[in-house]
Amino acid sequence: MSHSHSGQAPARRDPIDLLARYSAPIFLVLLIVVFAALQPNFLHPLNVMNVLRQVSISGLIAIGMTFVILTAGIDLSVGSLVALTGLVAAYVAKGGLESRFAVGASADAGNPVIVAFLAAIAVGMACGALQGWAVTRLRVPPFVVTLGGLTAWRGAALLLSNGGPISGFGPDFTWWGQGRIEGVPVPVIIFAAAAVIAHVVLRHTRFGLHVYALGGNGAAANANGVNTRRVEFLVYVIVGFFCGLGSFLLAARLNSAEAVAGIGLELDVIAAVVIGGTSLFGGVGGVVGTVIGALLIGVLRNGLVLLNVSPFIQQIVIGVILVLAVAFDQYAAARRRA
Repeated sequence: MSHSHSGQAPARRDPIDLLARYSAPIFLVLLIVVFAALQPNFLHPLNVMNVLRQVSISGLIAIGMTFVILTAGIDLSVGSLVALTGLVAAYVAKGGLESRFAVGASADAGNPVIVAFLAAIAVGMACGALQGWAVTRLRVPPFVVTLGGLTAWRGAALLLSNGGPISGFGPDFTWWGQGRIEGVPVPVIIFAAAAVIAHVVLRHTRFGLHVYALGGNGAAANANGVNTRRVEFLVYVIVGFFCGLGSFLLAARLNSAEAVAGIGLELDVIAAVVIGGTSLFGGVGGVVGTVIGALLIGVLRNGLVLLNVSPFIQQIVIGVILVLAVAFDQYAAARRRA
């Protein structure tokens, strides 16, 4: 995976290669400076925490997506899976649909929060496993499998919720989305912890090594005894896990779960991973870049909102940045090979 260095004296660093490597953090710092100059409230601690809290949920799912994209796969179903698993958590917390709007004493008739949380995780991982199985055993391209998942899980969410939201949870449920520890929102702490764990797994474990090997050159990895099928299967289970975790925090934050949650989320998630420097062709990138990419999109959205820029323009900007990031990645990779 190391970039080709011949046996001569150390080659001088290619400025384009350096820029490709550090463009996301540089751009993030520039954005923060520009928004802070244009809008004095941007760096207010309340706004900073608000940005971090917003980023934490899409960021968690982007961590899972990093594993998938590193194997040169893709998962387009994450937004729909967030809706489905969030509804599962809400459904279990309420103890069924009959009490979906129950508040106060009657709302406590459901199940403990830990059961709701585990149900969301279990369903997320099961859906991920199903998609991983289709990719590895049926040999259907990940794009097609997860495109099917995008509509199937959304349909399942609508079916489960009967089209309506499930809302009004107890404080022990909403604390996970709205609570703070030492002034830091709970989802932000969970996001940070997950990022550290995922980084360690990718960089310092055998499984992480195999993920990079599969993305770098699957045939070579197979020849070297890596069970590529198992690795590829597991990355879809991992992204399913993160969908379950993220959806639980989202339902807790909004005090509501609904079938339309997470629409368009796959764009933000994939954009965070790719802008953070993970190659869509696999084998290059990591969690640190993804966290930076997620922060970059969060800062961009928040800054544009504070400057009263239309949300439609925000979509255009993020789409353009995504394309430019991939184009730049391709250009830098071609220069490395040259």
